[in-house]
Amino acid sequence: MRFLRMGAGWLFPLALAVVVWGELKPSAHGPEGWDKVLHFLAYFGLAGLASVALGRTRPALWAGLALAAFGGGLEIVQAFVGRDAEWGDELANIVGVLAGVAVGLGFLRLIGRLVGRGHAD
Repeated sequence: MRFLRMGAGWLFPLALAVVVWGELKPSAHGPEGWDKVLHFLAYFGLAGLASVALGRTRPALWAGLALAAFGGGLEIVQAFVGRDAEWGDELANIVGVLAGVAVGLGFLRLIGRLVGRGHAD
C-alpha cells in the first residue's frame, strides 16, 4: 500500500504539468463537447492520484477543493492566452474532481480490505 501511495505522489506533479500545458496551449478544435470530456478526464486523474497519494479522506477532500479552484484559475488564465474561458469547462473539472476523489478513496478502501490493513478514514 505504501508503494502505491508513493507512486501516486510521484505521478501527481507530472500529471499536473501535463494538464497545465494542455489547458494553456493553443486549442485544437475537435468534435463538439470533446473538450468537456478531456477536462473531466484530466481532473478525474488528478483527483484520483491526489486521493491515493494522500490516503485519507479529509486531506483528499481538501486536495479536491484545491484542484477545483486551480481549474477555475486556469480557466481565467486561458482568457489571457488566446483561449476561451468557459463555465462548462469548469463544471467538467469539478465533476471530474468529485468522481476522482470518490474513486481514489474507494480504490484505497478496496486495496486495504484485500491486503487486510483497514481503509481510508
